[in-house]
Amino acid sequence: MSRFLRHICASTLGRKYIMALTGLLLGSFLAVHAAGNSLIFQSPEALSAYAEHLHSFSLLLHSFSLLLLAVLLVHIATGISLFLRSRRAKGRSCAVSASAGGQTWASRTMLFTGLANLAFLLLHLATVRFADQALPTAERISRTLTSPLLAALYTVGIAALALHISHGFWSTLQSLGISHSRWNGLLRTCAGCSAALISTVFAAIILLHVQAGR
Repeated sequence: MSRFLRHICASTLGRKYIMALTGLLLGSFLAVHAAGNSLIFQSPEALSAYAEHLHSFSLLLHSFSLLLLAVLLVHIATGISLFLRSRRAKGRSCAVSASAGGQTWASRTMLFTGLANLAFLLLHLATVRFADQALPTAERISRTLTSPLLAALYTVGIAALALHISHGFWSTLQSLGISHSRWNGLLRTCAGCSAALISTVFAAIILLHVQAGR
């Protein structure tokens, strides 16, 4: 089993599967996170109540957070290794890119938008997740997004996220073999719409607080 795992991790195809699976898990989390945060459109109290309910499962939440961190680190490390490998073998990288949906601006900048997403995640953790825990979640978000500088940084972060997952969702389907010439157009559209929906929810939350802060 250990030899098999080493072989998977060493091969380009194996790493693409790892990227796809970890990306699928992270994308699923983003979808759930966006759905939960959309409660703020109902009321700040609804979002805070939802957050408090989640935190009532302290052990489960901490375990999930550690698992999510591990998935994220594996995704980042694998992505960087694939990027470096493709730089050393540009001929093979063209074939890999074509199999994942072709060369687009989004696909060519995946490493850089990924690093931008990491910076955005650290900003979010610092300004909301690990900010003043005495304040309700909705209040922490409000204090963050009513700051013009932080709202601008969050907007850039959401733009990078939208670009990254717009290609990432499609690439994941391709890497997992969910592909057919008859359905590829529909699959690409569904992947793009999913990425757009998630990004739009987060962007709308920013806009809501920017307008409230005027």
